[in-house]
Amino acid sequence: MKPTLPTTKMANAIRALAMDAVQKANSGHPGMPMGMADIAVALWAGHYRHNPANPHWINRDRFVLSNGHGSLLHYALLHLTGYDLPMEEIKNFRQMHSKTPGHPEVHVTPGIETTTGPLGQGLANAVGMALAERLLAAEFNKPGFAVIDHHSYVFLGDGCLMEGISHEVCSLAGTLRLNKIIALYDDNGISIDGNVEGWFLDDTPKRFEAYGWNVIPAVDGHDVAAVDAAIAQAKLSDKPTLICCKSVIGKGSPNMEGTHNVHGAPLGDKEIAAVRESIDWPHTPFAVPADVYAAWDAKAQGARCEAEWDALFNAYSERYPQEAGELVRRMKGELPGNFNDVVMAYIASCVEKKETIATRKASQNAIQAYAQVLPEFLGGSADLTGSNLTNWKECVAVRADQPGNHINYGVREFGMSAMMNGIALHGGYIPFGATFLTFSDYSRNALRMAALMKIRSIFVFTHDSIGLGEDGPTHQSVEHISSLRLIPNLDNWRPCDTVESAVAWSHAVTRRHGPSTLIFSRQNLQYQERSPEQITHIHRGGYVLKDAADAKAILIATGSEVELAMQAAQELAKQGVPVRVVSMPCTDAFDRQDSSYKASVLTRGLPRVAIEAGVTDFWYKYVGLEGAVIGIDTFGESAPAGVLFKHFGFTVENVVSKVKLIIA
Repeated sequence: MKPTLPTTKMANAIRALAMDAVQKANSGHPGMPMGMADIAVALWAGHYRHNPANPHWINRDRFVLSNGHGSLLHYALLHLTGYDLPMEEIKNFRQMHSKTPGHPEVHVTPGIETTTGPLGQGLANAVGMALAERLLAAEFNKPGFAVIDHHSYVFLGDGCLMEGISHEVCSLAGTLRLNKIIALYDDNGISIDGNVEGWFLDDTPKRFEAYGWNVIPAVDGHDVAAVDAAIAQAKLSDKPTLICCKSVIGKGSPNMEGTHNVHGAPLGDKEIAAVRESIDWPHTPFAVPADVYAAWDAKAQGARCEAEWDALFNAYSERYPQEAGELVRRMKGELPGNFNDVVMAYIASCVEKKETIATRKASQNAIQAYAQVLPEFLGGSADLTGSNLTNWKECVAVRADQPGNHINYGVREFGMSAMMNGIALHGGYIPFGATFLTFSDYSRNALRMAALMKIRSIFVFTHDSIGLGEDGPTHQSVEHISSLRLIPNLDNWRPCDTVESAVAWSHAVTRRHGPSTLIFSRQNLQYQERSPEQITHIHRGGYVLKDAADAKAILIATGSEVELAMQAAQELAKQGVPVRVVSMPCTDAFDRQDSSYKASVLTRGLPRVAIEAGVTDFWYKYVGLEGAVIGIDTFGESAPAGVLFKHFGFTVENVVSKVKLIIA
């Protein structure tokens, strides 16, 4: 739509709503919404293709507020353009259960594409969205039928650019020439601590030019026509574009604009009154004139945009019915109808082969099997594909001039993980990416955001313990698995062999409302025999792998330590001490089971010993203070894996000793 009202008045509506809502909440960030209001008018009133009546329209543009502390800018835009976000929600900013939380949250507010709290991650999500758009367009568009054709717009500030993740993802976006992402940089020179010149002197335009971006520098962020022209120019580029908008934070505040005082605190009644006079806004708090609503209203334009696309897609469906049905299925996040059959057939093949292999290889075999029916698989690795084994025979590497389904993310673990989240949010793909488990520290914030957003991102972590061997303690994960288990809504799987690896992958794929980590070994692990009934229980996260009549104790183990538990159980049986062995590949899934099932696995009254090559504290919730845990509460050492396991007490003799001690 094109403005039918002076753009200054449209922008001032945003300024007024921002300062009034922050004042009412006595909390928030009014400066950025007031400073970026004119930039928002240029984008949302001139270029942004969306339909307020259908926030999930497939071919909508995506808008991401990476500097999410300025959330009222986004909420004001959604309210004014006609989304289901009434004024009462603006008034309830930052209040319990409102649709206007402190930072934008996907699935909470209609029209919000991603949850942007930590600075820089929204930018990374937007790069992932732009990549998803590029790949879907290459896969589904046909001559005359550009059914996937939209932009990803992102607002960002100095803080986003100071965060290291911005380098990771913008470098890759330039390399892949993702020209459908347009970033508008709010260059106001202010952060919470004051003028950023004391700690941020980067030549941002040159930095992005070095990445391979199209850069439009020195745009007046308060000149709507200039910003509008810059966006139009950006759309013509074959590169991603950064538009540098010079702005004044808190624009319109006579005594506070341009200072850090307006960044993250209410203006106060006196200054708000001065702002109203300064911007010629005589209206009471939260009052918006009818002519302003009319100028902003995007419902009719949005309905026309979607109707035009519907007509195109209907014609596409007639010409290409198979492709149309596949696109709809994938954008809904639904799996092929035969996926479960494929899973069961593959598990049966694992049972037949009884392979003793590293679970990272078992993971690759599962990917190979499932990829045959999952064209939405979009794999990748942070420079370690040959070690993580996230590629498969038919996969094609994504390049600037080549669409594909496997991404070489380079040494960019954080960027990879946040881009995966953007891909998952965009729809059409199930993203997975890999690195060594010890480097999950670099991914951790994006892991947390995936869990918070309840999205299907799959994080593959290999080289999971001291089994890594000679690389030493810098690479040997000790605390990582337990720390990942502390993240709510994140399922963490550490399978012990090919069958559990197959189940772990199928669980992660079918889990639509949360991310998963799949944690695999470098070293070979012995295949474990199971009955068909036992296999049906693996998805529960924990199950009885080996039982014994009149068991005296329970051994609980994960991953590579399951093999040790089974060997110890055999030795204990020889010594007249029968024990039960419980394999617990996913404590998160096990904890969700009903109490009767959990009691059937971990029988009350039986002493328990947990075995895992990691820190011990986590396991006392299962074994109790009277139980024992065989683990590692120090960092590792540089030595061959076999030497390390013996050195740290992962031996049959030690397990037997611990069992005898607790049953004495």
